[in-house]
Amino acid sequence: MRFDENEPQSVREERFTAERARRGESRRTARLDSGGAHIGAAVVAALLGWNHQTVALCILGGIFLLWFSAALAWAYADKDRGRHALQRAYNLTFGWGNGF
Repeated sequence: MRFDENEPQSVREERFTAERARRGESRRTARLDSGGAHIGAAVVAALLGWNHQTVALCILGGIFLLWFSAALAWAYADKDRGRHALQRAYNLTFGWGNGF
């Protein structure tokens, strides 16, 4: 976004609103790649399977469930619906697997 100090505030707000709407629409219609998220989910599943203590399993599983719920709520607040919202939440939760 460019900034012009001489433009009126109302014009600037309209331009920013249009830019936000355009970016939001492109984010909602973008094709999502879940390759790294699958790796992250596999690592979490391996960690959950490796530790045989019930309390630790519940705590770690609860943390990831809470993170996924927050990501899903954020996707719905961003006006994303259905399968795409679930996929965005999945990528936000386990997308750190792209680093492997």
